[in-house]
Amino acid sequence: MSEKVIMSQEDIRRALTRIAHEIVERNRGCEQLVFVGMQTRGVPLARRMVSKIEEFEGAETPVGALDISLYRDDLSPLESQPVVRRTDIPTTIAGKRVVLVDDVLYTGRSIRAAMDALIDLGRPQTIQLAVLVDRGHREMPIRADYVGKNLPTAMDEEVEVRLEETDGKDEVVIVKSEAEPAFIGKR
Repeated sequence: MSEKVIMSQEDIRRALTRIAHEIVERNRGCEQLVFVGMQTRGVPLARRMVSKIEEFEGAETPVGALDISLYRDDLSPLESQPVVRRTDIPTTIAGKRVVLVDDVLYTGRSIRAAMDALIDLGRPQTIQLAVLVDRGHREMPIRADYVGKNLPTAMDEEVEVRLEETDGKDEVVIVKSEAEPAFIGKR
């Protein structure tokens, strides 16, 4: 497998700062905003964005964590049980502007599951989506409102977001599996 670094620690910092500014500008401040990070890497990304907003706006913004394991549509009953993580949202989301945060937007299925989970917790005024990387290949009509980097990828590539909080370092890499050459002739 080969690996190529697409975003460095500094690139991630800049992207999150830009996204935080865009969110505040679009919402004309941070009043009524609630950030919700999707487990696992969306949570530290949401916390980092809120920290940036607190730096330049001087206002506290609630941030929570959302687990979507039981809302996913890609789990087979025959597979092992999903690892259920904690959902912890420190305030009501009813009537609020929720900023849902994830690391990579791919097919859109995880985001659909997250929206279902959020609606079960209350009816927000709006749900906005912020992602560090949008790699394309949608299966559902979902798009991000805020994107750190658009990264067109091939189907045989994987995008891995590594964060200090979960992986010990900050970087985004594309991992491409090395296909074995086709065997020509008889065995």
